[in-house]
Amino acid sequence: MWGMLLLGWGWLVFVPRPAINQASCRPRQIFDIPGLAQDGDLIIGGIFHFHSHAAKQSQPHPFTTQPRSPDCGKFKALTGILRQAVPMVLVWDGLISLEYEPALGTWVRGFQATGSSWIHFDLKEFQLAQSMIFAIEEINSSNRLLPNVTLGYRIYDGCRSETLSVKAVMALISLQEEDVVESPCTSAPRMPALLADAGFISSLAETILTAPFNIPTVRTTVTNPILNSLSCGVALFVFGLGQTEDFSAICECFGDRDVPTLFEMVPSDSYQIRAISLLVEYLGWNWVGLIQSNSTYVAMESEHIVHNFQKSGICIAYRASVSETDPPEKIREVVNTMKKAPTKIVIVFAALADMEVLLHEVVRQNVTGIQWVGSESWVTNPILSPEQSARFLTGALGFVVPDRNVPGLNEFLLRVSPLRSPRNPLVDAFWEKSFGCAMPRPQDVAGKDTSSPLGQCTGTERLQDITNQYTDTSHLHVSFRVFNAMFAIAQALHDMLSCEKNGCAETQDFLSHQLLYYLETLNTTVINGSSMHSHQDGSWVPKYDLINWQESASGYAAIMTVGKYDGSATFGNELTINDQAIVWSYGREAPRGRCSDSCFPGTRKETRLGEPACCFDCVPCHDGEISNVTDAMFCTSCPLEYWPNQPKTECLLKDLEYLSFEDTIGATLASFAVGGTCLTIATIVIFYHYRHSPLVRANNSELSFIILFSLGLCFLCALAFISSPSHWSCILRFTVFGVTFAMCLAGVLGKTIVVLMAFKTRSPKNQAMRWFSPNRQRLAVLILTFVQCIICIFWIIQSPPYPFKSSTYYPNVLSLECQVGSDAYFWGVFIIIFLLTGITLFFAFLARKLPDSFNEATHITFSLLIFCAVWITFFPVYASAPEKYAASVHVFAILASSFSLLLCIFAPKCYIILFKPERNTKKCLFTYSSP
Repeated sequence: MWGMLLLGWGWLVFVPRPAINQASCRPRQIFDIPGLAQDGDLIIGGIFHFHSHAAKQSQPHPFTTQPRSPDCGKFKALTGILRQAVPMVLVWDGLISLEYEPALGTWVRGFQATGSSWIHFDLKEFQLAQSMIFAIEEINSSNRLLPNVTLGYRIYDGCRSETLSVKAVMALISLQEEDVVESPCTSAPRMPALLADAGFISSLAETILTAPFNIPTVRTTVTNPILNSLSCGVALFVFGLGQTEDFSAICECFGDRDVPTLFEMVPSDSYQIRAISLLVEYLGWNWVGLIQSNSTYVAMESEHIVHNFQKSGICIAYRASVSETDPPEKIREVVNTMKKAPTKIVIVFAALADMEVLLHEVVRQNVTGIQWVGSESWVTNPILSPEQSARFLTGALGFVVPDRNVPGLNEFLLRVSPLRSPRNPLVDAFWEKSFGCAMPRPQDVAGKDTSSPLGQCTGTERLQDITNQYTDTSHLHVSFRVFNAMFAIAQALHDMLSCEKNGCAETQDFLSHQLLYYLETLNTTVINGSSMHSHQDGSWVPKYDLINWQESASGYAAIMTVGKYDGSATFGNELTINDQAIVWSYGREAPRGRCSDSCFPGTRKETRLGEPACCFDCVPCHDGEISNVTDAMFCTSCPLEYWPNQPKTECLLKDLEYLSFEDTIGATLASFAVGGTCLTIATIVIFYHYRHSPLVRANNSELSFIILFSLGLCFLCALAFISSPSHWSCILRFTVFGVTFAMCLAGVLGKTIVVLMAFKTRSPKNQAMRWFSPNRQRLAVLILTFVQCIICIFWIIQSPPYPFKSSTYYPNVLSLECQVGSDAYFWGVFIIIFLLTGITLFFAFLARKLPDSFNEATHITFSLLIFCAVWITFFPVYASAPEKYAASVHVFAILASSFSLLLCIFAPKCYIILFKPERNTKKCLFTYSSP
């Protein structure tokens, strides 16, 4: 339907009808559209939404006659509603606000006299239209711009209707001239540019219609990025054509390409969304409510809004949409949702008319404490009375494009009067809305009774005596952009007509694309000392003021600038805020806008099941993990050598644990090791000094010296366990221990066998004694020791012991230990030791009945029993104890077994040599008692 409508109106307006003079053309229809107009050499078109709605036909059209145009502001359901029928009316200097009428079940703005259209009249839009007129008059009176050209204007009411907006564009393109134009239809257009309205769908339609004629369309309100790269297919899809039969025909007509005729005097809305996201993130909020207009534009932007919020870590507690056409029940439901919501931070992307409905319901329910964050479309407009704004909007924040003072505009706005523009329906509706009276109608003259409880307007009322959205010039953000847009068009026209850039053009004979060139190359416009800058692609540099609603000393609401957003700044420096200047809805403290408080370092966030990501619990980090940032998602494990501090915010070096000489246990064991070594050396000295004595000679002195030498090494190898483990110390610990003990036990075994054979063999000529000669005894000890050496050599080559850091027993303590490397070689070394111990113990047991006077075999047996007891208890303790204590047990076993051999075998002999020399004789040695 949209495609047929566009093509139909295009044919209706622009297709020449047959005539005698084929070179002339006339419009096929003259549209009856209320507006403001002034003639001139060139006409600047403008479309504003003075009325909120257009009345729709109640019955489908039969297509047998031409359909009637919808009327703006005519609502039969509201006709004749009197003030007495409304339970509560908010009056602000003549502006009667929107209220709910229970009896009618609808929203009304006070009341409306019969035939009046001011109830839905938008004062702010009328201010923008007057700003455009003022700019054109300033240009006409200027000697710098277009000195020989007079600009006129045609301003029509789009009535927030796509249908009427398209109709108004057609009327502006044709300029609705009834007389036959004697020049060809291809002559220069008298409307070189169009100031587009604020409606998104309307702007799409207007841009599509003006693009084939290369007529620049200038927008002064926030926009969707889709309009920057508009294609026919995208636009028609938005209109709902889909893949209808007329789709290809329309696209062929317009061309499926980007539209270069769209110029915007304001940054894209995407920048404002980013600015609000940065603001919410800066204030530490992440739990907000989102309210948006129920319109196509906001619907297309909603995903962009949500994406930016999610990217900034902002969660949406609830989403709601409002429209001025919504029934009261839905508006009440939205406000009830706000009241019950866990967050009082409410971000509103809504049109001014939609926000009006919402705020009046907020006032009706007396909902305070809401922290509003608003879009530019409404955040600076005085929707409520000053007292109500101070009560319900104090603390509101929002971004607006910086405005400038326009000298003379305020005085010009106040000069508007129905006496200066008689019978103009727009001026009459504005006057009725401003003063709450009824303008005289033509039927009054005919004597019809059109009495109104409002009273008649005289036209002499003073705008200086009231305060409303029209007379309020404290924040002229959009008006300033309209003013600048007119001067930008005038500058481009001036450059084009002055032949300064791209050839010459005449006022009555220029092509539209010539003006496009000059607008595209117009990057900077200086007006009243202010500059407007744009990117190379034509989009304006995003710069916003952060405004804050504050309560003044007089009790009224005032809007203050508390920060700025500069999209051209470096990343991270776009937003600057004066925190001390902000007034909050809750008082001096910023409201809490978080579902969950931040997790401090040492904890991590754990999202609650079924709730948004902003709702979480703070869980302490596990042992061995830290988090050193706020709101950490994960805890980081400390390296092996580190352990978290008590708050678990940083990793500290673990305490190292190993058997050291500074340790009490280590120092004690080292003392015993050194003492054992000294005793062994002393024994060697004694035996060497008395080597010719019968006792020493009878005890096989060579084997005794071998045993004493190996015992000394056993005592010394214990010291290798009392130090920080290193590569070589770990190797020496096990290999030296294994070799020295094997040598010692081999010597003891040889001594035991010699003693046993000496007493079991009665004849000195016995051949068995030849196998136990001194040389063979030394050879046997060497062979047995060599076997242990071979095992240790293969151990070192294939899988040597190595130092290892472990936290198995104490997570906050790093134990330094020596891993055996190969369990097979480790147990191989011990098998040799225990095999020698077992064989020696067996032969010692056989020698238990030797003469009492020669008790060496008894001493060997007792020492080996102690040796076995020590090592049998060693293994379970060694396997289960931490490294420090495992090393202590190992050293203790070495010392205990070494001392058992030293003391049990050699202490009695030293005692006899030193203290009982009378017994150190052959007689005493071979004197024994009978069994």
